[in-house]
Amino acid sequence: MNVLYRIYQLFIAAPLLLLITALTAIVTTIGSTVGSAHFWGYWPGHIWARWFMRILLLPVHIEGHENIDHKTSYVFVANHQGAFDIFIIYGYLGRNFKWMMKHELRSVPLVGKACEAAGHIFVDKRGPKALQETHDRARNVLQHGTSLVVFPEGERTLTGHMGPFYRGAYQLADELQLPVVPITLNGPYKVLSRKRGPINFVFWHPLSMKIHRPILPIGKGPENIKNAMQLSRETIAADLEES
Repeated sequence: MNVLYRIYQLFIAAPLLLLITALTAIVTTIGSTVGSAHFWGYWPGHIWARWFMRILLLPVHIEGHENIDHKTSYVFVANHQGAFDIFIIYGYLGRNFKWMMKHELRSVPLVGKACEAAGHIFVDKRGPKALQETHDRARNVLQHGTSLVVFPEGERTLTGHMGPFYRGAYQLADELQLPVVPITLNGPYKVLSRKRGPINFVFWHPLSMKIHRPILPIGKGPENIKNAMQLSRETIAADLEES
């Protein structure tokens, strides 16, 4: 079965995925440039992510859509198991949002340009000024009613276990007094882990996403930040499968 799945990936899935990725990037770039980045920065990527899953024959189970109000802005925080985290969230969260992503992704052909045009936020850690500009762009996104998706670990896990969380997303939520929504992702590490390298075959495995109840602010300042960080990490970990 694994051999057949690899043959399918090599000769059918890979060409199709390369084609739809290039088309999605082009449509996103053009649409966001001449039209609304709010619309074109989300919908092509949303459809692309769903097709990615379908073409690779990966089942996805979602829980918790009832926990979020579509008229409210949120800071979504999720554990970062692997590259397929992006497809699950983009395809199945059901909310228009902007990503906070590594600055290095800006250099990916077509995709980097599309993300820039769409208004996604590149996290630039090359100095205090760059970090402040990143923070300001994220604040601007949230102030205009769009939600933000952040991986507070900062990078994909190497072991399958969740790493420490950074404060950046929680400081933004505290500053604007927005709810933080924890998201637990299971399966992406087993489908394609970081330690296998940038180019490898996908392993078939079910994927799941659980959207938890929002964590509301309990005030403003260090205690609120600490509470949101601790509670969101505990909530995500409680539904995390052992890898």
